[in-house]
Amino acid sequence: MAGTRPLALVTGASRGIGFELANLFAENGYDLTVAASSEAIHDAAGELRRRGVSVNPVQVDLRTEDGVRALYDAVVADGRPLSAAALNAGAGVGGAFVDADLEDLLSVVDLDVRSTVHLARLVLADMVRAGEGRVLITSSLVSKMPGPYQAVYNASKAFVQSFAEGVRNELRDSGVTVTAMLPGATDTQFFARAGLLDTVMGKAPKDDPSVVAKDGYEALMRGDRSVVAGSLLTKSLAALTTVTPKPVTTALNRVIAKPR
Repeated sequence: MAGTRPLALVTGASRGIGFELANLFAENGYDLTVAASSEAIHDAAGELRRRGVSVNPVQVDLRTEDGVRALYDAVVADGRPLSAAALNAGAGVGGAFVDADLEDLLSVVDLDVRSTVHLARLVLADMVRAGEGRVLITSSLVSKMPGPYQAVYNASKAFVQSFAEGVRNELRDSGVTVTAMLPGATDTQFFARAGLLDTVMGKAPKDDPSVVAKDGYEALMRGDRSVVAGSLLTKSLAALTTVTPKPVTTALNRVIAKPR
């Protein structure tokens, strides 16, 4: 019955990887608090409830401090300790850095970096006090390469990757795990919203978000340090980036991300 099941939080859950992560939690008996900035989060919650679990949708702008705090307050109001959290909300901006709107660029930093740190600080402190919990942080394959024509996004994911691994090490004796998930190009609305459709990357085949989410969820449950999530091609590219000099991966990102 509702109230006795473990509770999970998923951000960016209205569609794409976030929705698929929420669906996996629901399939495995978790009640949910799900968050997104759009009204679509309420429709997503309705679909998730078909799994027979309790779902609390929170429409909130995580780019703001007040938005992060409102989401955290909604989690605390449930009254149960948070068993797992998937900090998945993120956004990007494509195109030349000097031509991009400054507010759009700073919005990426606010959502991808600032909100991740803020929300992680809140939920991890509670988990450490409880002596248990799991957190999945959505990084990206591009965290490993500088990103011409999506410089702020790649940099934000490099921050997130380093942050997740650093905090994980701090918490190694706490009973709490932090797992970084590194998807490659995935079939979501990210590319349209980032203005990247007119690029090699935007036009290329993309991974199924349900496959990405499954890899991430299973790694989270195992307590892995990180996981490259998605297709065999994505995993192969990840392996390649570990042995390829940064000037080469930077040049590659320029080719795939430059508007055509």
